[in-house]
Amino acid sequence: MPAPISPATEPHWHAAALAHLRQADPILAQAIAGVAGPVRPAAHEDLYLALLRAIVSQQISTKAAAAIWRRFTALFRPDGYPEPREVLRMEEDELREAGLSRQKAGYLKAIADYQERGLLDYEHLSQLDEEAFTAHLTAIRGVGRWTAQMLQMFALDQPDVFSEGDLGIQNAMRKLYGLEETGRALHKKMLLLAEPWRPYRSLACKYLWKSLDPTPPINADLGWDG
Repeated sequence: MPAPISPATEPHWHAAALAHLRQADPILAQAIAGVAGPVRPAAHEDLYLALLRAIVSQQISTKAAAAIWRRFTALFRPDGYPEPREVLRMEEDELREAGLSRQKAGYLKAIADYQERGLLDYEHLSQLDEEAFTAHLTAIRGVGRWTAQMLQMFALDQPDVFSEGDLGIQNAMRKLYGLEETGRALHKKMLLLAEPWRPYRSLACKYLWKSLDPTPPINADLGWDG
């Protein structure tokens, strides 16, 4: 079972990223100044486990997701780790008893199959660019672009990922920049505003999330405590 990378260890680019973001965008600099405490990394080598948690947490409350995750991991004794072979052996009814929908149970099995075939190797996937990584993960049934982006930002702690489709990022940027656009026009404007943040758009997104009150639960779902 891969262990999480120590969250106390900041990546070498973190200080340079903060300086860049503050200089590149005065509005973002104000938002960063208003966030209590630093945003710390929480990279995690176990992409398989991170994917399972992300799927369990989709479209339900944080409280419900935590309860279902506890019941799901309790199925795997003695250590509670859902080894892919065990997930694949389980009947759908067993997974549904943990609170998973039929659809999500199928998605978890698809992720377990990917892991069993050696297709979620951290060393390999951490070297892929954003588009290649997204294409690789979205080949798994139930995994979409947003989920792939969240894993890049949090599990891999890659520095330059921007999720214009995330509701929390949209809300933060509407508030900070007075955006009134919707749909594709909103996405286009967000991408334009985020361009000066390169190559540290991931850190900018994390500060945007932290600027919201309350902070969206995505951090808990993917193992990031901010």
